[in-house]
Amino acid sequence: MGKLILFIILSIPVVIISWNPLRQFKSHGFYRFFSWECIIWLLASNYRFWFDNPFGTVQIFSWILLIASIYPLIAGIIQIKKVGKPHSEREETGLYKFEKTTELVDTGIYKHIRHPLYASLLLLTWGIFLKNVTLLLFIISLLSSIFLYLTAKADERECIKYFGHTYKEYMRRSKMFAPFIF
Repeated sequence: MGKLILFIILSIPVVIISWNPLRQFKSHGFYRFFSWECIIWLLASNYRFWFDNPFGTVQIFSWILLIASIYPLIAGIIQIKKVGKPHSEREETGLYKFEKTTELVDTGIYKHIRHPLYASLLLLTWGIFLKNVTLLLFIISLLSSIFLYLTAKADERECIKYFGHTYKEYMRRSKMFAPFIF
């Protein structure tokens, strides 16, 4: 019962901030919402196991993923603010203010991966999953990953629409989530 209450409490702000993207089926924000909900379910399910067996092999891998999730998030946000020049001239209602970039960000972490913020969420998803490994939570983690992939693909369609050929060229020289791999 506590898990469900925690899930609902954590979901309320996510629903509020995702209200506009949720009304735009197939936007990146639409898919991202469902990934966030999966992550919240994982967190609500696993918070009790956060510090169980802290030096166990699975827990160590969990902490590595959780700590690693911080870098792409911070590096990505810094580059967006520094290079992206977010501006309200972009009228897409499904975008948050910081997402309304008017310059293609292809330096820093973005030189190697197109979606560091989603890569961060992937690392977070699997880091939380490893706190208490169950079949159901594996399925939820897999769903979160699929939704993040769909988020990235939708985001790329939106970027191609805004930035055109420049973004297509950027896609050819960068990877989606992991440098030199994928």
